[in-house]
Amino acid sequence: MRKLKLDELNRATVAEFKTQQKLPVAVVLDNVRSLHNVGSIFRTSDAFAVDQVCLCGITGTPPNREIEKTALGATQSVNWKHFATTMDAVNHLRESGYLIIAIEQAENSTMLNEFIPEKDKKYALIFGNEVNGVDEDVMQHIDACIEIPQFGTKHSFNIVVSAGIILWDLFSKFR
Repeated sequence: MRKLKLDELNRATVAEFKTQQKLPVAVVLDNVRSLHNVGSIFRTSDAFAVDQVCLCGITGTPPNREIEKTALGATQSVNWKHFATTMDAVNHLRESGYLIIAIEQAENSTMLNEFIPEKDKKYALIFGNEVNGVDEDVMQHIDACIEIPQFGTKHSFNIVVSAGIILWDLFSKFR
């Protein structure tokens, strides 16, 4: 077995990516502090052809050298927009037909392995602040909550790991 060379990966160009079919998902970052986390989520969103990324509140925005360290150019391919507050993004996305889903540990959450997306729906996935998670006020305006099952001694994943798990799961369920 040999590793593939970069020119053998047949990756889309940015122009091709902009026109290809997207996963009907908006990633919403609720006051994410780490610029490296923001960049990594852009890169993961590119990998799974996410429709858009919404950067809210204090979440850093491109162009930014620290974001680009981990985004590796994905800020050019993935559509993104900044909102003053996460509620502004939630209201905009709801008006655009998205179901609003928090990724959080909460009462009555649905475990990821039990979540079945409807193929004709669009989903806005809210990933919270690294310390406080999804804002409590935002939690009052969601349609559903997905929780990633965990079995160890720690009570959470890093936001980038959570985004990777959730996006892969939805990608595989949609495709």
